[in-house]
Amino acid sequence: MLEVLKNSNKTVGLKQSMKAVEALKAKQVFIAKDADERVVGKIKELCVKNNIPIVYVDTMKQLGKACNIDVGAAVACLL
Repeated sequence: MLEVLKNSNKTVGLKQSMKAVEALKAKQVFIAKDADERVVGKIKELCVKNNIPIVYVDTMKQLGKACNIDVGAAVACLL
């Protein structure tokens, strides 16, 4: 499932992903299970409200790697 992030149009990080969800440009949101709930709580609510599917990834490190970045990522979204 994460392979789709490698070569797709995406946003990485909470701020950019929030903008995409608010603008209804996000098709799917990826959230790391080990991300702090205070950080990802608002984007989860927005996804549910706007019927945007959420895919949970085990770790921030895995999500970062799938997005071709060298650090962990709490949130990424497919545009």
